[in-house]
Amino acid sequence: MNDITMLMNADEFILSALREDISSEDVTTNAVMREYRKGTVDLICKEDGVLAGLDVFMRVFTLLDSKTEFEMDFKDGDEVKNGEKIGTVTGDIRVLLSGERTALNYLQRMSGIATYTSSIAKLFEGGKTKLLDTRKTTPNMRIFEKYAVKVGGGHNHRYNLSDGILLKDNHIAAAGSITKAVEMAKEYAPFVRKIEVETETLDMVREAADAGADIIMLDNMSHDTMREAIRIIDGRAETECSGNVTRENVAKLIDLGVDYISSGALTHSAPILDLSLKNLREI
Repeated sequence: MNDITMLMNADEFILSALREDISSEDVTTNAVMREYRKGTVDLICKEDGVLAGLDVFMRVFTLLDSKTEFEMDFKDGDEVKNGEKIGTVTGDIRVLLSGERTALNYLQRMSGIATYTSSIAKLFEGGKTKLLDTRKTTPNMRIFEKYAVKVGGGHNHRYNLSDGILLKDNHIAAAGSITKAVEMAKEYAPFVRKIEVETETLDMVREAADAGADIIMLDNMSHDTMREAIRIIDGRAETECSGNVTRENVAKLIDLGVDYISSGALTHSAPILDLSLKNLREI
């Protein structure tokens, strides 16, 4: 997914967020600003981080008024420092006031994810292992959050349930066994689809490898167990390590040499990046 794809699909979610915040009117703004007046406001960074979501931030305002103008000194993926002015937003002061919170909610959340992801992705530099996100995203925010992971230097796992086959414990239970689940997946899915199997024990690893899984996920295993699992797989499938992966423990996993390490924390535990709209003035 790239920024063009995101923006093509973003409007419905942004409009929904605006409707949530302005159900009938912005009564505060309408009370103090009865008619059009042109103004400008500064977008300020209040802590160090990595920017993501500037196009979404701007789109909030242009959906309210297409004449809103922007001057940005940074772009997505840029590192910013506390106190730096990122840019300015200029237009109808009523629009600047009414769109402020929704626009900042997106930008702060996405930049927070990019910042957190970047801090982990730097540990992967120079190696073969790729850092992946998961589907543990905020409802109706997935397109934005997964984009932010990429901006921060991570990679996207499957986008949704239509995007790839991942046979987890309950799928295996429903099918009766790993072998049967893989067999049924191969029969049903197009041949271009890779089949991933989640495993929790070495016996499950052996069965998944023998069944012809394309990717074997090593879920919540100890370090020594994962190392043995990789020996058992012996190149017959790609490998993914998963389960409570955070910035604090990921370095211990990289040396295993798996193909992928996935972390739900990239999206469900990243703090926001503190940003603010300040210095509103009429022009």
